[in-house]
This record gives sequence, structure tokens and C-alpha cells, in this order.
Amino acid sequence: MKIALLNDTHFGARNDSPAFLDYFMRFYNEIFFPYLKENNITTLVHLGDVVDRRKFINFKTAHTFREHFMHRLYKEGIDTHIILGNHDTYYKNTNEVNAIKELCTTYDGIKEPWIYDKAITKNFGGTDICLIPWICDDNYEHSINEIENSNAQIALGHLEIKGFEMNAGHVNMQGLDKSMFRRFEKVISGHFHKKSDDGHIFYLGSPYEFNWADHNCPKGFHILDTETREIKHIKNPYTIHEKIYYNDEENDYKDFDFDKYKDKYIKLIVEKKKDYFLFDKFLDGFYKTDINDIKVIEDYSDLDASTVADDIAERSEDTPTLLDNYIEQLETDLNKDKLKTLLKSLYTEAGDIEV
Repeated sequence: MKIALLNDTHFGARNDSPAFLDYFMRFYNEIFFPYLKENNITTLVHLGDVVDRRKFINFKTAHTFREHFMHRLYKEGIDTHIILGNHDTYYKNTNEVNAIKELCTTYDGIKEPWIYDKAITKNFGGTDICLIPWICDDNYEHSINEIENSNAQIALGHLEIKGFEMNAGHVNMQGLDKSMFRRFEKVISGHFHKKSDDGHIFYLGSPYEFNWADHNCPKGFHILDTETREIKHIKNPYTIHEKIYYNDEENDYKDFDFDKYKDKYIKLIVEKKKDYFLFDKFLDGFYKTDINDIKVIEDYSDLDASTVADDIAERSEDTPTLLDNYIEQLETDLNKDKLKTLLKSLYTEAGDIEV
């Protein structure tokens, strides 16, 4: 049996940005749904964080989610199973109140699709699979008991496991130990947006980009073959972030194709700029194109821009990295890993506040 795996879809991301919602839907309409249909895949397990903000979702996002994602799954006969993630739940200590139940439960109490707020082992095509939603205070004891005693060969979940990258360069040091999952042949999880694995535990990464930390990271969804245990990655070819390095000493921008950057967020990194008029004309070409945003990075003070590493330009906007670096420089006896986790949690919650 082949099961489609999707995770960390975060409907409503970037403060319910219409640009990001359009970008997400292009992936579903042109990649995800056509692939399922062409390959006769009729089962989907979503590994959590269906929506982005725990407290609310706006009506436009909710409408798009219901009509063009959930309803399409239903119309196309996709047997859908959703494992709750931490972004799907209103409270931090229980999964009881969650966005999926409120958005997808009918008035007569019938749930469509299957929603899992507690760990459970289910059979898919002859293979037992342990489904593990976000572990919180309310379901902790039950979850650990299911992990330790399940007869499943495979675990699918929304898990926080130590030692894996959350985003590029940010390794998680909190949560569960890898050894807790040794009884399973394979552990496959959402939650971290960076695709990574150690040969046993697989973090699938997000299906599309959310911010500059996702730039140049592989995105898409996956197909799990329950017989061979193979996890096949189906690439999402679409990006929303693009970096352009400007050097008018080495490049001629006369025939530059501005149209290919339509609907993009752009970082224009200036390496060499001798002709200011030519540069202004080049920049004007983007403003005349329907881009979402452009940031020009050229003030490196005494640094030679041609030697500035890509990650330095990245850090100009990467708040979590700035927070990490700040904590590393502190002289304190406090646990720095816990401080980092706390600040990242506060930073994420701040992003949930509607302004």
C-alpha cells in the first residue's frame, strides 16, 4: 500500500498572507493533487500543523482550506487521516480544542476526516502504524505507553526529538530521546521544517517555503510504501524566495528576464556596482514587475561584498539566529539551550499576534 504523507502545511502562515496562500495552492493544484490522481493514491496521512496559528484563522484562509483542500480531498475519495500538531491546538496542555475538529466536524458530530488527538495504532493495508500527535501534558502518559507498547512497525507523528535540525543551522536540544523509538523500523515525523534523517528517524521537512531559512532547502511531499518501507520524495519545484547577486563588472543586465521573478520575495545582494544609473534602471525593472517584495543588501561597511558569505546576508533578517547568537554571548550559569528554546517559543507566539 502507498500512503501520501503531508505535514506542516501551515494554512494561514505569514499572518494570513494572500501571496503565500496563492503560492501554497499552486503546489496543491499543480503538484500534489495531480500526483495522487495519476498514481491512484487514495490514502493521506497528515503529520500535523495543518494550520499556522493556534488561536485563530481568518475567514479567507478558512474558506480556501475547506473548499480547495479539505473538500477536494473528500471529492476525490482520499481517505484522510490527520495527526494533530502543536499549531493545530488552542491550548498548550491539551489537544482537546483544536482547529481541525472545529473546521472539519459536521453539525451532526460526524468527523471528516479522521482526527487523532491521542496516540493510537492502526492498520494500513496490512501494516500496523503508530500515529502519534503532539505530546502535551494531557496525553503524555498515554503517548509514552503507546510508544513503548505498540506492535507497530512504523511510527508516524508530530514529534519533538533531540538532535535534529528544526531549520537550517538550528539543532533541537529539547524533547524526546531517539532511543525511545528504537522498537520501530522507521519513525517519520513532521514538526521540523528542515528535511533530515539519521537512517532510522526521518523528518520530512515542510512542503514549501515559509521564510528565508527555507531558501535552497528541498521541499515537497512524500509517498510511503508500506511493503518496501521506501519513503519517496515528490519535489515541489516552486519557490517564493530568490536571491540575486548583482555585479555590473561581470554581468550584462540588458536582457535580464524580470518576469521570471513575478510573485517572488527577492534579496538583491550587491557585489559590485559601478554604474549607478544602470543599477537604478535594473532595480526599476523589478518594481515594474508584479513581485511581492525586494530587499537590497549592499551596506557591508568595511567588508568586501564579493567575499560576504550567503549566510551573513541571511542573518540580516533571521531573528532566531540573532537570538541564538545573543544567548551564546551571555555570561550566565543558566541552561543556554533552554533559554534559546524559550525565546524561540516567544518569538513564534509573537508572530501569531494580529496587528
